[in-house]
Amino acid sequence: MKLKEHCGIVGIYNKQEAANYAYLGLHALQHRGQEAAGIVSTENNQFFEHKGYGLVNDVFTENSISSLRGKIAIGHNRYSTFGDDSIANIQPLFAHFDMGQIAIAHNGNIINAQSIKKKLVDEGAIFNSNSDTEVIIHLIAKSQKETFFERLKDALNVLKGAFSLIIMRENEIYAIRDPWGFRPLSMGKLDDATVFASETCAFDLIGAEFMKDIAPGEVVVAGNDGVKHFNDIFDKIDEKKCVFEYIYFARPDSYLWGKSIYSLRKKLGETLAEESPVDADIVIPTPDSGVPAALGYSQKSGIPFDFGLIRNHYVGRTFIEPAQSIRHFGVRLKLNPARDVLKGKRVIVVDDSIVRGTTSKRIVKMLKSSGAKEVHLRISSPPVISPCFYGIDTPTKRELIASSHAKEEIKKYTTADSLEYLSLKGLQKVVGNSHYCFACFNGNYPVEFDK
Repeated sequence: MKLKEHCGIVGIYNKQEAANYAYLGLHALQHRGQEAAGIVSTENNQFFEHKGYGLVNDVFTENSISSLRGKIAIGHNRYSTFGDDSIANIQPLFAHFDMGQIAIAHNGNIINAQSIKKKLVDEGAIFNSNSDTEVIIHLIAKSQKETFFERLKDALNVLKGAFSLIIMRENEIYAIRDPWGFRPLSMGKLDDATVFASETCAFDLIGAEFMKDIAPGEVVVAGNDGVKHFNDIFDKIDEKKCVFEYIYFARPDSYLWGKSIYSLRKKLGETLAEESPVDADIVIPTPDSGVPAALGYSQKSGIPFDFGLIRNHYVGRTFIEPAQSIRHFGVRLKLNPARDVLKGKRVIVVDDSIVRGTTSKRIVKMLKSSGAKEVHLRISSPPVISPCFYGIDTPTKRELIASSHAKEEIKKYTTADSLEYLSLKGLQKVVGNSHYCFACFNGNYPVEFDK
């Protein structure tokens, strides 16, 4: 299996057909969530929404987009890490309160949401969803401050964990990153419009110019008075950006926190080749996430790069699986070996991570059954030993194979001829040692979480 990110979010302020641009932005961010999608727009103090299950292209039609009127819109792709799959949990969440209407799109995971919700329910609050995001709406509505901005500040300072937010009111958009900066959020410009998105690849698709990464703890307000930046909402906290954004989550063509994702992943592969060389005939990636690192490994080692696994890009969200009639059906649905490339070869297969180990085992057996003489696993990140509580759909610690098994045991389980991971020191050398969260690799959590 692969780890899955929580969500992708977009916001468009002051652009005709804003919902169309939000729709395109969600297309570019489809990799961050495939479970559901939604857009809320506003015009003349009215809110319009459309949301549903499935990929962006399945959820929206020409008619549904045309019904989302106005020059302001926010959108959300969902992969749930919190809450069930009820339609009520599909974002953006939309609500009325005493100051008008509000819609909110959230990427991350609020780790004290349960305790906040219990307190609010005890005080009489009624929740429509199981989403941790809804507690933000209740906190804003409950605040006794006179202005919306002061209420928002009250609410934000109760939250712990990962929250990159885009909040829409009738005439303005708020873009917010938590003070640790776990999840990304960028700001761009499109003519006279201000745009926000989880990644810069969304700006590329709609023709927007990247302006800046929103800083940890920063609140950006785009409204009738222009664009304003606030950096005094939270107490100063050490940044802890999620390093897995670099390793796997972000699209390779994005730029994140000042770095090219593609170039950085190639560098991870180069460092892996320096740390863990092996005699072999070809280097192949696990498509598509392992491609840049495999290229880096190949170029550094001098061993030829090739595609020994071909990916089927047209796999839907659901399929009918025969009981036991086709062995390894799930992996073969997505990947198929190129036998002519593999036959009689000593193969290095580069992947970005090992989670439970079952997929790696099936890939190794598939390669050997297709004629590979040897299969050497090389992983362009350290062993994942701890679950994430900051917006990644990570299995429990018990399900993470590296948390309870030594490298040699994992090698035997996968039936690989050798197995090596990128060291934590090697990862830190590439990305920099400070200002990142490495909790999934070392168990050192920067923020206490609800147990």
